[in-house]
This record gives sequence, C-alpha cells and structure tokens, in this order.
Amino acid sequence: MHALKNGIYGFLAKLLAPWQHLLLTLGHKTDGLGHDSFVPVRELHAHDRSDILGHLLALESADRYLRFGYCAQDAQIEGYVQHLDFARDRVYGIYNRKLQLIAMAHLAYGQEQESKRCAEFGGSVLAHWRGRGLGAQLFARAQLHARNDGIDLLFIHALSENTAMLHIAQRAGARVERLGSESDAYLALPTATVQSHLSEAVDAQIADTDYQLKAQAQHFWALLGRVSGSHRVQPADK
Repeated sequence: MHALKNGIYGFLAKLLAPWQHLLLTLGHKTDGLGHDSFVPVRELHAHDRSDILGHLLALESADRYLRFGYCAQDAQIEGYVQHLDFARDRVYGIYNRKLQLIAMAHLAYGQEQESKRCAEFGGSVLAHWRGRGLGAQLFARAQLHARNDGIDLLFIHALSENTAMLHIAQRAGARVERLGSESDAYLALPTATVQSHLSEAVDAQIADTDYQLKAQAQHFWALLGRVSGSHRVQPADK
C-alpha cells in the first residue's frame, strides 16, 4: 500500500506545470526536517477557519493550556478563531496528505501605534506529529514574513513550562526572560533584502503547489472509493 500511495502522488505530480514540479523538487532538497515527508508551510486565510478550528479543538487540555495560557474551552476557542483578523495578522499551517491541519501558527501584529513594528508568535502542533521540527518550521516562516514586512521585533509570550516553544525561540537566537510561571522571548529581526523577499515568494508558491497536489490526491482517493464501493482504500497517513 505504501508503494501504491507513493505511485499515485508521483503520477499526480506529473500533472503539474513544469515550474511547479521544479519548485516541489527544490523543496524536497532544501527540507531540513530529516524526515521522508515534505510538508511546506502554507499561509491560511478566512476560508480556512474551519481547518483552524478543527486543529485547535483537537488539542488536548494540557496542550490548550500551553497554547493559550489557560485551559481554553471549546466555546473560547471558537471565539478566538471567529475573531482572527486575516487582513492584519498572518496565520500559517502545515497539512498532512489527508489535508488535516497538523500544525499552525498565528503571527499577531501590534495594534497600538507604539507597537506597530512588533509581532507576537504563537503556535501548536498535534501530539502525534511532534518531534519532527514542525514548530521550528512555522517559526522560521513567520520570522521571514515579519522581517519582509518591516517588523523589528518578534516575540513570544509563553508559560515557562512550555519548554518546546521557548527552545524554538532560543535556537533562532531569541533572548528569553523568565518571570516566574511566564516567560518572554525577544528576537530582533534584520532588515529585509531582495533575497529574503525572493525566499518568501518561493516558499509560498511551494506550499500552494504542494497543497494543490494533496487536494488532487484526495479527489483521486474519493473517486477510487466510490468506484470500489468502499472508502477504506485510502492509505493511512503516518
């Protein structure tokens, strides 16, 4: 079944335009996760609210506590997702082959005049997908966009026990200040360059192309399931 799955994805990839296939190839070569799967970071928009809500509701109580700083209930999470401002902020996500949002991040811009050049990062990864560098990949994508958008300072406000998030910030060069049960991480961003803008444009196109390929694969498996009379033909995503 694994060989069949890879064969189907390989066939669908050939249906993409040559430049799209080249981008995916480059993405595989530059992937630093050290894993077989390649899951680029895709920018999310208002029409992706249902995916974002599904991801956050799938977090266990302890994970919700680390993500929001309190034990967020379903209604509170629904309110948070409903009030996401996609025009002002940026939201990023990583999808698996079943188009399940397995990791997401919110890059929130300061609303006050004195904090216009600052942005806050918050993210989450589903339990089954941790330990694969997805959080660091989300942070790098948000960091790149913030830099290109003229942000001087990227910061994380997290519970001190959220060691995974703080470790990601420290590895990126952030200064971490611990204040009892809470911690703040500050990362000064360099000035944008032509190369940084180009890198973001390529990353965005790779992610969109990858998502398109996964959507085509999902459509294929749905058709195959209807033909065979069973939906069990779709392989499990690991």
